[in-house]
Amino acid sequence: MLNRRLAPLLLLLPLMAPGATATPPQGGAARSPDDLTAVRRTLAARIEYQASLEALREFYLRTNDLERARWVEDELLGFHRISKPAYRLDLDVPPPNLQPQHSIPEANELYRRAMSYKGKGWLSAADDNMRRAEILFQQLLAQYPQSDKIADVAYQLGEIYESRAFKQFRRAAAYYERHFQWNPRTNTDARLRAARLYDKVLHDRGRAAQLYREVMAHDGDQRRVDEARKRLQEISVGPPG
Repeated sequence: MLNRRLAPLLLLLPLMAPGATATPPQGGAARSPDDLTAVRRTLAARIEYQASLEALREFYLRTNDLERARWVEDELLGFHRISKPAYRLDLDVPPPNLQPQHSIPEANELYRRAMSYKGKGWLSAADDNMRRAEILFQQLLAQYPQSDKIADVAYQLGEIYESRAFKQFRRAAAYYERHFQWNPRTNTDARLRAARLYDKVLHDRGRAAQLYREVMAHDGDQRRVDEARKRLQEISVGPPG
C-alpha cells in the first residue's frame, strides 16, 4: 500500500508567486550581489526537481507500478524533509506593504488545514507536521496575498521557522516582523519574539533595540513591556568592564 501520510507533503509550491518581489528586513547579513542569479537558479531547480518526481510518481501510479511509485514517494519525502534555507529573504518574504483585505474561503480553508498539522504529534512526526503546515501557509501567501489571514500566517510561519524542525532564525524574525507590519494593531508578542531573535540568536543588537522600543510603545501586555525595557537598559549599558 502506498504511503498515504505522504500526500500532504506533496503540496509544496513556490514560496512566492512568479515575478513577486519583497524587501529584506532590516539587520540582514551582507551578501555578494552576485548571489541573486545563483539563488534564483537554486529555487527554480528545487521546483523542477519536485515537479519531475511528482510526474514520475503519477506515471507509475497510472501504470500500476506500485513498487517504483513507492521509490518515488520515498525520494519525495526525503526532499521535503531536508533543510531548504532562504538564502535571500528578498526572494522569500513578501513585502511589508501587503494589506489584509478580504475573507477568501479558499485561503481560510488552507489556513484551517495548516493549523490542523502545526504543533501536532511527537518527535519526527511533529517535525513532518510542521513541514506540512509550512507548505500550506506558504501556498496561502503565494496564492492569496490579499487574504485577511496573511498577518496570522506570518506569525505562524515565524513560529515554524523558529521551531526545532527548521531553526531558520533570521527567516523567523522576518516573518514575525511581517506579522505586525501587516497588522499594526496586533496584540501578539511578535515584536518581542523578533527582538529576542535579533538580540540573543542573530546578535543584531541595533535591530533588537529598535524592536524593544516598539514593544514599549505599542504592546499592551505589561509583562512584555517590562521585559523589553529591562533588556533595552542592559543593551544600552553593555557588558561590565
